[in-house]
Amino acid sequence: MLDSLTLAAACGVSDNRLFKRSKVNLNNSSLHYFIMRHIVDKGIAPKVEQMSKAFCVPTNEMKEALKELQDYHGVVLHPESCEVWIMHPFSTAPTNFWIESDDGSWWGNCAWCSLGAAALLNRDLTITTTLGAEAKQVVIKIQDGKVLNENLFIHFPIPMIKAWDNVTYTCSTMLIFASEADIDNWCERHGMNKGDVQPIGNVWNFSKVWYGNHLNKNWVKWSVNEAKDLFERFQLTNHIWDMPSDSGRF
Repeated sequence: MLDSLTLAAACGVSDNRLFKRSKVNLNNSSLHYFIMRHIVDKGIAPKVEQMSKAFCVPTNEMKEALKELQDYHGVVLHPESCEVWIMHPFSTAPTNFWIESDDGSWWGNCAWCSLGAAALLNRDLTITTTLGAEAKQVVIKIQDGKVLNENLFIHFPIPMIKAWDNVTYTCSTMLIFASEADIDNWCERHGMNKGDVQPIGNVWNFSKVWYGNHLNKNWVKWSVNEAKDLFERFQLTNHIWDMPSDSGRF
C-alpha cells in the first residue's frame, strides 16, 4: 500500500514527499501515482534520478519501468532521456493551455486535458488559451466546480482510434472555439478535416469522469471497451469516437 510520499532515510533523500522504501512496489500504478502527485504538488515532473532514489532502484531499472508505463499509455517520455514529457492531463513542456490557481500553475496538453486537469486539481482556477491556437486570447474560469464560460466549443478532429499514433499531435489539435462556424472556417484555412464539436460544458462533465482516477494510488488505464462506454454515457456519438471493441488498454 502507498499511503504517503515519504522516502526512507536508507535511500538517502530528504524530500518528505517521496515514498517509504518499505512500502514501495514499483509498477505502473505506483509509478503513475508518484509522478502525478509530484506534478500536482510541485507543477513539474520528477526527474529519473529522483524516481530511482524514491523507489530505491538503479537508474536503468527506473528507465525500463518508465518505458513500460509509456507502452501502457500512462506517460509520454522524451525520446532521448526517458524524462517525463507528458502525463495526461499535464504537460511538462510549454503548450497553448496555461492553468493557474492561487497555489499553483501547470500546462495542459489540450482543451480536453486542461479541463481534466482542472477537475483533478479540484480548486478554483483559470485556463488561459487562444481560440483555435491563433491570436484571440480567452480565459476559462472554473469556480465552485463549474465552468463559467459556457458559450465555448471544443473541436476533436482526430479519430480516437488514431489518437495514440502521435498523441502529442492529437492533443495539439483539440482546441477551444467561440462557435461551430469558426471551426468550419478554421478547418478550411488550415486544411484540417472537421471532426466532432462539443460544448465545453459536456466536455467538462466528461473530463471529470475520464480523469477522475488519475490521482488514485491503484490507477489503471481505461480499456478500449471502458472508453467506449464512457463515450456513449456522455453522448459522444460522432464517428470520431468510434472504436472496435477491445479489452486492451486505450
